[in-house]
Amino acid sequence: MGHGARVLIDRLRMRHNYVKSLGQHFLNNEEVLDETILLADISLDDYVIEIGPGPGVLTERLIESGCALTAIEIDPEVCEFLRDNFPKLNLIEGDALKEKWPKANKVVANIPYQISSPLIEVITRTKSIDYVVILVQEEFAERLVVEWESDRGSLGMCTMLDWDCTFEMRVGPHCFSPSPQIHSRLVTMKRKESPVNSKLAKLLIRQAFAQRRKKLRNTLSKAPKRIARISGWHAKVYRDAIQSIDYDLLEERPEDLEIEDWLELARLLEDARE
Repeated sequence: MGHGARVLIDRLRMRHNYVKSLGQHFLNNEEVLDETILLADISLDDYVIEIGPGPGVLTERLIESGCALTAIEIDPEVCEFLRDNFPKLNLIEGDALKEKWPKANKVVANIPYQISSPLIEVITRTKSIDYVVILVQEEFAERLVVEWESDRGSLGMCTMLDWDCTFEMRVGPHCFSPSPQIHSRLVTMKRKESPVNSKLAKLLIRQAFAQRRKKLRNTLSKAPKRIARISGWHAKVYRDAIQSIDYDLLEERPEDLEIEDWLELARLLEDARE
C-alpha cells in the first residue's frame, strides 16, 4: 500500500508553498481516486501519461497498477518532491503543452484546469492516445461532452469529431485541499475514426463560434485563417466555393447546427472546390 492522498499532500506542503497561479487544488478523496483508476481500466501493457501530478496522489495509484507511466509537471519544486517520493517515476519537467510526449495509449490525469482546452487539442493531435480519463471543472465538462444544445460551442463540437465523451463521477469542492469554489467532473474520452472532411469542418466550427451571434453566411464568408493547411485549399478557392453553394443553414447561427450539419457543409464545400 502507498502513502495515501492526505499524507502526500501534507508532505508536499511542508516543503512547498501553495501556488495559486498553477491552479494547485489537490485532490484528497480516496473514493474519487478509486473511481479514476476503475474508469482507466489499466493493464500491464498500457503506456499512460499523467499531466500535472502535483503531490502524486494519482501517480501513486498509477504506479501500483503496473502500467508504464510518464508524468509531466511544470513546477520545479514539485518535480523535486516527486523524484524524492517516486524515484523510479519517468518524470518530464516542463510545460505539457510544449514538451514532446512519449508514445502512450492513455491519458489519466487530474489536469490543471487553466490549460484544459489547449490540452484537449494536444491529446487529439497525439494519435497514439485512444482513451482518456480526466478530472476537469464541471462547466468545462459540460462544454466538452455537449449533453444539451445550450452547451454547444467550438470545443465540444470539434472534440465530437474525434472522440466519444461521457460524463462520469461528479466531484464536490470538499474533495480538494484547499476547496475550490466550483464542482468538478470525471470525464472519459474514447477515440473514434474521424469522419471525412473533419479538418475542414473544424475550421468552419471555430470560425463560426468566434462570432456565435452572427449568421453563418456572414461569419463564413471569409476564409478561415488556417485553410491553406488543408490539402487543395487556399483563401480564393474557399471564397469561390462558399459563394457557389446553396445551403439553407447558412442563414442560421452556429448553435443551431448539429454535428452532421457541419459535416454536410464541409462536404458541399469540398464538392464545390472539386
